[in-house]
Amino acid sequence: MTKKKILIAFIFCVLALPALSKEITPYHLYIDADFTTNKAAATAIKLGIETALHEQNFEIDNIPFTIVIKDHHGNTRRSAKHLQQFINDPQAFAVFGGLHSPPLLANKHFINTQKILTLVPWAAAGPITRTNDSENWIFRLSIDDSNAGQFIIKQTLAQGFKHPYLLLENTGWGRSNLKNMSDMLHHKQINIAGVQWFNWGVNEGQARIIVHDIVKNNADVVLFVGNSPEGIIFANALSKSTRPIAMRSHWGITGGDFVQKVNHQTRKNLDLQFIQTAFSFNSSVQTAFSTKVFTKLTNNSFIKSPHQLAAATGFIHAYDLTTLLICAMQQAHLTGNIVEDRLAVLHALENLESPVTGLIKQYNQPFSVHRPGMSNAHEALNLQDYAMGYFDENDTVQLINEHQSE
Repeated sequence: MTKKKILIAFIFCVLALPALSKEITPYHLYIDADFTTNKAAATAIKLGIETALHEQNFEIDNIPFTIVIKDHHGNTRRSAKHLQQFINDPQAFAVFGGLHSPPLLANKHFINTQKILTLVPWAAAGPITRTNDSENWIFRLSIDDSNAGQFIIKQTLAQGFKHPYLLLENTGWGRSNLKNMSDMLHHKQINIAGVQWFNWGVNEGQARIIVHDIVKNNADVVLFVGNSPEGIIFANALSKSTRPIAMRSHWGITGGDFVQKVNHQTRKNLDLQFIQTAFSFNSSVQTAFSTKVFTKLTNNSFIKSPHQLAAATGFIHAYDLTTLLICAMQQAHLTGNIVEDRLAVLHALENLESPVTGLIKQYNQPFSVHRPGMSNAHEALNLQDYAMGYFDENDTVQLINEHQSE
């Protein structure tokens, strides 16, 4: 080879080095959620994660991040399969859960023993973040049923209702709410008018039988714990009861197409209210920070106004939780060794050194180290962060603590 050819080859290699150095394999953030039956909630969660990542150009410490979508359809076995895929993926960094609690409850021990960093922006069942395992890899920024039932009942009783009837889906989520709500009602010396369980896929005939029992037991309000598909069936059935019965609900009904299938007049007749967290793009006072976040969302998605953001709670929680994750990654200083980075970020989440501004609030050390007896160590929110809400005539969620109900 001539000197001229050697020089040309050398120059080519030098010029190619910057391009090669940029080809870093991305870390993967999984979203394991129900993108089929409760698509609105899953999509909102995805948008929240993406918006927070957009602020960092999808890159932390020179490591790019990509999102991997996994649709578990609300099925625990499908979710378990996705978690196994996560383990087999050498670039898998963390998993975001979705609306459903059962997949997280069923796979909790597997998550903790396999050291799968798991972030929960919606599912509310109390036991999700509580474990007897030596390590806890699950962090939640959402409503926690250990105190959500207490909040719903406190608000319901304050409005004058005295004969509540518990209508609960037959899952771990429903059972945890039965205990917490029953304990609170017993403490308030309120007798429960009745308790009824239902399975996913309940039909109109089954709902009518249950509504008949609700009326027979002289209930004045139904405390509903379920998701949008079953909420639609029961809300429409309750609206046809022989006397007025109010409905107070957990927030599962906001994660699907409830407002499209339960019209405004029906919701008004039921005096329908449901638990939320205390921030809304529609009814909260907007700050420079929240305006900046929403502008980032509109610049990078199909959402152009707050009314278009269905299941907005999923976005709000996912944005705040991803922001906390990003701050933990920056504090830990990612190295490119994904196993070491996951462990370092877990410790950083438990020991965040600086306040973090979010949509719901400013987070000051939202998580703490998992130890026996510290039941709230991996819970970012508490009772002070809750509110009740309702759907207005435009099918938009309004917060009752800031706007009077219709």
